Amino acid sequence: MPRQPSNMHTATALAERFALGLRGDGSVEIHGVGTLAGAGPGQLAFLANPRYRPQLADTRASVVVMGEQDADKSSETGFAGVALVAKDPYAAFARMAALFEPQPVRAPGIHPSCDIDPSATVADDAHVGAFTSIGARSRIESGAVLGPGCIVGDDCVVGAGSELIARVTLVTRVRLGHRVRIHPGAVLGADGFGLAMDAGRWLKVPQLGGVVIGDDCEIGANTTIDRGAIEDTVLEEDVRLDNQIQIGHNVRIGAHTAMAGCAAVAGSAKIGRYCLVGGAAGILGHLEICDRVVITAMSLVSSSIREPGEYSSGTGLMDNRSWRKNAARFKQLDELARKIKGKPKQ
Repeated sequence: MPRQPSNMHTATALAERFALGLRGDGSVEIHGVGTLAGAGPGQLAFLANPRYRPQLADTRASVVVMGEQDADKSSETGFAGVALVAKDPYAAFARMAALFEPQPVRAPGIHPSCDIDPSATVADDAHVGAFTSIGARSRIESGAVLGPGCIVGDDCVVGAGSELIARVTLVTRVRLGHRVRIHPGAVLGADGFGLAMDAGRWLKVPQLGGVVIGDDCEIGANTTIDRGAIEDTVLEEDVRLDNQIQIGHNVRIGAHTAMAGCAAVAGSAKIGRYCLVGGAAGILGHLEICDRVVITAMSLVSSSIREPGEYSSGTGLMDNRSWRKNAARFKQLDELARKIKGKPKQ
């Protein structure tokens, strides 16, 4: 069952607060959220994808956020609840759902088990949880929250209103902007993968840069962002990274870009603004991707992208027997192409 937070809002109050249209009884009270299929009385759901429109007839949700077209036809679908009408139902639902998310109380102060270097500064209204370590010359700004087990290394800044939920590591020279949220297990500022071959052995290249995270970014659990070799690795404002993502040294990611889980970006790649990168996609190093590019899941970006649009690589899923036959023919493609063009085999 969905969680049942204790706070309550009427449909009218939600409509007024978020500037939404209201169809139905505005006095209906909402205490939580759910899906169209799983919500019960007193809960809020949403309809954004037409694929789920048939579920309107059977939903038990008291209020559903939907587009105007669906609201106009809701009686035809058999929906008997209250409709909140939004231009973007999913975005409107996200804003309202935040009202029902229980937030832990983080009282200002420093837990007695913490280890804080004398040269570090911590704002009076910051919260520093148990077994947290803060290194030399680091600064924790107003309203920041460091959950239990966090490590903030030397010369780091945790900006005002930012939150390190638990067991987050900022290795060294990591600067977080305002309202940055980092989930458990993330590591920012570890050495980038810089190596030079010298007389048959690898020579480690010192990683002298840092990591700069812009305002309102969110970084998922167990994601890693390496510090730069000379200049900084940079995430501009409002970048959103999912869990288990690898960002190499000196990468720059433009504002409002989002990346799904297990994606990887090699060193010195530059990704533009408002890009979307699907799960497990890979981006090779030293490439440039312009603004407003969509990379679909499992794609490998092996050359720079200069034009906005949607890009994919790889082959679609098929049965294994067909895939083996096609794979055996891959090496024959060049010969076949030359035969078609009438060119001799090289």
